[in-house]
Amino acid sequence: MLKLHHAPNSRAGRIVWLLEELKLPYDINTMKFHPSDLKSDEHRARHPLGRIPVLEDNDISIYESGAIVEYILARHAPGKLKPDVKDNTYPQYLQWFHYCEGMVMPPMNTIVVHTIILSEERRDEVVLGQAQRLLSKALVPINHALEGKEYLIGDFSAADIMLGHALYMSKRLNCVSSDLSNILDYIARIESRPCFQKAINM
Repeated sequence: MLKLHHAPNSRAGRIVWLLEELKLPYDINTMKFHPSDLKSDEHRARHPLGRIPVLEDNDISIYESGAIVEYILARHAPGKLKPDVKDNTYPQYLQWFHYCEGMVMPPMNTIVVHTIILSEERRDEVVLGQAQRLLSKALVPINHALEGKEYLIGDFSAADIMLGHALYMSKRLNCVSSDLSNILDYIARIESRPCFQKAINM
């Protein structure tokens, strides 16, 4: 049985969403998004930096949400939610799957730090503004790519689980402007998926 260590409003939501879409059985250990849980000795034994998600599969333990998604697809759902390597959409699948953590999440992490995590006196408006501008630029190619498409490569895939979750969180931070209409429509489609709703409300 797969076991997921999870905290609300985090990347762990991606993994719940994936498991639900694949209809795979799993157990979940929901923790507080707080050092009292995440930095405990018990959890540091799972993840040396005290972060989530962490997936356990019998004697295997793996962290990093993208790695977990790839592991689940390879080991527990071969052929599902990703195109074959010979498919013409495979390069785009890889690009958007990794664009999430490479281009969208770094500035988004900075925005979260300087609007939510740090106390007001420790926040830096210059750093925040730079991150907001970087995120805005990173969203433009996604908006173009979604023109005429329901999902990133046409059909729903694990790239949508990675990048779609990040875009949903970007919108919650008020970082998706009204002119990015393709992204806003895309987020609405994601929000309408029952498996996403279960994952995001867990």
